[in-house]
Amino acid sequence: MKPSERGFTLIELSVVIAIVALIVIAANMSIFQVVKGTERSNDQLTAIRQVQNAGYWISHDTQMSQSIFTGDDLETPEQEFITLDWTDWENGEKHEIIYTSHDMAGGLKKLKRQHLIHDANGVEIGNTTSLVAEYIDSMSCSEQGSIWKLTIQTRSGTQTETREYEVKPRVNI
Repeated sequence: MKPSERGFTLIELSVVIAIVALIVIAANMSIFQVVKGTERSNDQLTAIRQVQNAGYWISHDTQMSQSIFTGDDLETPEQEFITLDWTDWENGEKHEIIYTSHDMAGGLKKLKRQHLIHDANGVEIGNTTSLVAEYIDSMSCSEQGSIWKLTIQTRSGTQTETREYEVKPRVNI
């Protein structure tokens, strides 16, 4: 090689390629960790939000209720989880809340809330159904004295979240 011809030796090129390969491997591992961490975090937030939604609505309606029926009504095609009802003190309207569970993929369930309102003469004046929560793994509701204990577990991806609620219905006067 002439002194005016300059270039890289094979050893120098090998060292540079090895350094670049290490940088690429480290960058790929970092990106993988960020993506997986974000996915786990999203699953956890979804599970938490769904269990909180179910707990909020059932607790709210249980506090309003004058009577509570747990379990499935065999005379209807839906799978009832809990049925609550009360009479409005101000106008005599009768409210009935029916929580039903519906199958989803992967053995999970979604929880729907149907709110029926009848006037003092028994005429239906309102009927709305809304989705309360999805990704429910298990639900249970039981009476323990004057307190109702509600346990809900949700699952999103690999993340699960369980909450227990203790609710005291209003006193019948």
